[in-house]
Amino acid sequence: MCLAVPSKIIEIEDTMATVDVMGLRKQISLMLLPEEPKIGDYVLVHAGFAINKMEPQEAQEALKIFEKIFKDMEEQEKSWQTES
Repeated sequence: MCLAVPSKIIEIEDTMATVDVMGLRKQISLMLLPEEPKIGDYVLVHAGFAINKMEPQEAQEALKIFEKIFKDMEEQEKSWQTES
């Protein structure tokens, strides 16, 4: 299964960028993007590469879904720990 994560570009240097995704920062490559991004753009990141630009609203909606999934997973893990 493959997963791509919406990430906000906070810095660009040549073909590399620093992105922020839910408070984490990561270096990614911009080499696969068909158009040149700018700081503040949201991109879909897979395996260290930006593969597509995203509309900010679309990115925020996707990030909210990820946050809900992570929260649900944490709650489920806590319930498993109390059952043991």
